[in-house]
Amino acid sequence: MTIALLFGSLALCLLIGVPIAISLGVSALVAIYFGSTLPLAIITQKAFTSLDSFPLLAIPFFMLAGILMGKGGVSQRLLNLATAMVGWMVGGLSMVTIVACMFFAAISGSGPATVAAIGGFMIPAMKARNYGGGFASAVAAAAGSIGVIIPPSIPFVLYGVIGGVSVGSMFLAGILPGFLIGIGLMFTAYVIAKKRGYAPEEQISFHFKDVVKATNDAKWALLIPVIILGGIYGGVFSPTEAAVVAVVYSLIVGLFVYKELTWKSVFESFREAVVINATTMIIIGLSVSFAYFMTLEQIPNDISVFLTDLSTNPLIILIAINILLLIVGMFIDTISALVVLTPILLPIVTAVGVDPVHFGVILVANLAIGFITPPLGVNLFVASSVGGVRFEKIAWAIVPFLVSMFICLLVITFFPPLSLWLPGFTK
Repeated sequence: MTIALLFGSLALCLLIGVPIAISLGVSALVAIYFGSTLPLAIITQKAFTSLDSFPLLAIPFFMLAGILMGKGGVSQRLLNLATAMVGWMVGGLSMVTIVACMFFAAISGSGPATVAAIGGFMIPAMKARNYGGGFASAVAAAAGSIGVIIPPSIPFVLYGVIGGVSVGSMFLAGILPGFLIGIGLMFTAYVIAKKRGYAPEEQISFHFKDVVKATNDAKWALLIPVIILGGIYGGVFSPTEAAVVAVVYSLIVGLFVYKELTWKSVFESFREAVVINATTMIIIGLSVSFAYFMTLEQIPNDISVFLTDLSTNPLIILIAINILLLIVGMFIDTISALVVLTPILLPIVTAVGVDPVHFGVILVANLAIGFITPPLGVNLFVASSVGGVRFEKIAWAIVPFLVSMFICLLVITFFPPLSLWLPGFTK
């Protein structure tokens, strides 16, 4: 009865268009009021106490650092570097977009932010070169999803906090899978561009000296992931402190090195980060209340028993979980899904011998696909907005990139060393 009330009210709220955070809170409220003797105040208590976490401070600071870098001239310099590296290839502008998104992912930690920062430049440029608005927007949307896999990654921070897993290990674990997905997307874009005759940008050719010059121009931007990861693994600061260092560094580079940040744009960056973070924290807080009530009702245990009854083979369980996550990612945003599903699924996979770090990468990679899967498809909406292309057109064009990401997900799932090789050096 209680389970029916919980998930039935959640499904009803989502169907009528209630925001996900409010849906989670309302469904917990309904289930507690009609199906238990718990006080309703437990919802607000859990929502507030869940946010009293030092590691969670990394999320707003990484958000702010990404916004400041986007406004401070970093995006254009990363685009110039990507152009020098891959602009000469077939479908050059699409290759530039993907590589630039991989660079920017190492700064922002956010999928939508990566799409907005890089897509705002590249989608109009590709449309001007007759690439087709649907393809141009789909490339930016798909490449932007790498933003949550290549470190620093906001979902990795959240997973580490909830699951008690080292955030530093999660950051290292995301590097090779992020590159794998980037290469997969580039191959897909190349095949499509070859078929449609998308020429390289201005018929440019590759020159090593151009790459060196562009790298030198972008050196201050490229130092950010080095400082963040180097500081964490060198024992200089924690992941949360690294996020603060990234903000200070972004301000210095934007104001005094590139000199493209103004005090007005700094104020706008802080305001934008506050608004985004407020939304994120509301989702996290109410998601924790929802997850707490599920734990009290032993719903995770019921799900665990169901999955282990299906099979004790880790591969079979991972396939079942992948299918579940892909469906969830189509309807629920990444933050809510992480908060709700991590306490349910992590004990199940660790019980059958799956490494928590490896599972974290699988979990986030699945939810990254949700960024480009309708009907939620946050990256698709961002690309539609910045590119002025109809959502339906992008949804059709994204299909080949979805296939590519599915294949990469299978490799990540069934080849654990891809995720665990780099973290192994820190043990």
